[in-house]
Amino acid sequence: MRPFRFIVAGMVLTFTGARAQPYPANLFHEMQWRMIGPFRGGRTVAISGVPAQPGTFYMAANNGGVWKSTDYGRVWTPIFDGHATGSIGALAVAPSDPEVVYVGSGEGLQRPDLSTGDGMFRSINGGGTWSYLGLPDAQQISAIIVDPTDSRRLFVAVLGHPYGPNAERGVFRSIDGGGNWEKVLYKDENTGAVDLAFDPVNARTVYAVLWAARQMPWEIGGSFNGPGSGLFRSTDGGSTWEPLTKGLPTIAEGLGRIGIATALSNPNRMYALVDASPTRGGLYKSNDAGVSWNRVNSEARIWGRGGDFAGVRVDPRNPDIVYVANTSTYRSFDGGKTFTAIKGAPGGDDYHTIWINPTNANVIELGSDQGATISVNGGRTWSSWYNQPTAQFYHVITDNRFPYWVYGGQQESGSAGVASRSDYGEITFRDWHPVSVEEYGYVAPDPKDPDVFFSGSNNGGFLERLNRRTNQSREVNPYPRMFSGEPSSALKERWQWTFPVIFSPADNKTLYTSSQHLWRTTTGGQTWDRISGDL
Repeated sequence: MRPFRFIVAGMVLTFTGARAQPYPANLFHEMQWRMIGPFRGGRTVAISGVPAQPGTFYMAANNGGVWKSTDYGRVWTPIFDGHATGSIGALAVAPSDPEVVYVGSGEGLQRPDLSTGDGMFRSINGGGTWSYLGLPDAQQISAIIVDPTDSRRLFVAVLGHPYGPNAERGVFRSIDGGGNWEKVLYKDENTGAVDLAFDPVNARTVYAVLWAARQMPWEIGGSFNGPGSGLFRSTDGGSTWEPLTKGLPTIAEGLGRIGIATALSNPNRMYALVDASPTRGGLYKSNDAGVSWNRVNSEARIWGRGGDFAGVRVDPRNPDIVYVANTSTYRSFDGGKTFTAIKGAPGGDDYHTIWINPTNANVIELGSDQGATISVNGGRTWSSWYNQPTAQFYHVITDNRFPYWVYGGQQESGSAGVASRSDYGEITFRDWHPVSVEEYGYVAPDPKDPDVFFSGSNNGGFLERLNRRTNQSREVNPYPRMFSGEPSSALKERWQWTFPVIFSPADNKTLYTSSQHLWRTTTGGQTWDRISGDL
């Protein structure tokens, strides 16, 4: 019989069977999943520490569930296994009761390829057990805030379906710990909520950000912002809302996602990281609790790619110390006028969110495409990301060697390959090897040569052939590449973020790939034939 392998990111299970058919429930009960790695963090946008327990932190990976550390990030333990979803976009610890933790599922992002969730969850024992709280059609939950004095009063920002309209989106409020939900801020079926904040001295005042955005099936030129985005404020506990627009960009000026932060030491001070046209995007500051705004920094490095990054936070002691998360993490000591990078690659290259201990500003946690990392000295040194096996893999495949190898692309961390067994008793992070330079798409091992690989990426149909014996690679694209700077009208081929690359099981010389057309090569990518119309 032919071996069948069931693969989950980081794990492999192998068994044999003649064909897919019903089987006795106890047939495989003695078989167990085993961890094969890789032992490094994956994309994380949901984090929190516990001020009253300075060594305790939570992180929730976009495709890795919820994890907890009680020793400043030295060891992370999974606490959400067994639930129907492992995709998390928001996490909050109740300030008045650190045993109460809320989790919102779905990646909470707008991206070409993502995982959606099935609603809200709560733990009342620090993550020991979880209960389901509903909002099943939210798909993407981006933010959660909990009343500082009441662990049962919370607000949830629901971004909604990434690829189409739905009604279960906007801002939801619960006053009974998630037992019941009331939709308190809603624009329309195309506009979701993406960020929330309390006034630091009055939890009756709530700020919320709405964002109208949509993803298309192809990546280049395949996403857009629509009308409906903006910043809103409620002064009656979320029952009624008013738009805050004075000084901020308009829809006509390309307004997209906004990230917001309030200053604990000065309730009138607010910051907003605003995605808009190049002449209007940037960091904005308010000194009157959001009524009016002034742009204080227009540097693209802190606000560029605003649909991906909008993290801004304020030092709890000094309203002029501002942190911004982007491709690096930046800090300003002058109210946002100038910034210095304090954390970047290696060890992280896309930063999404920042948590600062309100009682000790030297304790900082970051959520990035390489997991969670913690500093206890104001950003001078950081904990490792090689202790969080939360890698986000878009696709995985095996070859036919013995022992067989497993390959895939880890989001923002390159491709990876590993033998399914080790000569040293266990598989460690030293056993993983890159098999191409990109990380978003398929890896196709050549069935004729175990050291030759083909792999694709999101960058306009980039396809590469790698020979591991020589470590030489070359492009074998079936069509001239298009780049994100080109207008969508110029796109002749529409490449999906993780476009397929796979060898034929019937002919080991034939490799297929696909834009909106199907392409075939029998010459290792030297020549290609387009074999379909527009699919």
